[in-house]
Amino acid sequence: MKSAITRLPISHDRIMRRRRVRPPAPTSEFAGFRFPPEVIVLAVRWYPRFALSYRDVEELLAERGIEVDHVTVYRWMQRFTPLLADAARPCRHRPGDRWFVDET
Repeated sequence: MKSAITRLPISHDRIMRRRRVRPPAPTSEFAGFRFPPEVIVLAVRWYPRFALSYRDVEELLAERGIEVDHVTVYRWMQRFTPLLADAARPCRHRPGDRWFVDET
């Protein structure tokens, strides 16, 4: 006597369904920091531009109501200076690539 094996109807859709993989969301270099990117960029620009000390930058930010330690400014400089330099590099011009005409 043969036993009849009855198969239950299996939904083909249920077996073959896969989870959709989302591409990773682009994360900012400033993600995870307490202060907004505008404050960090401002401090990182002031330090080399005006030849200030870290304590001077701390004082200037304190005058604007932003309490930051000078060590934090130092860490920002170490972390973000290369990023800002790389971002500014395409804007730079090589010496001699522009000519100006004087009225003489």
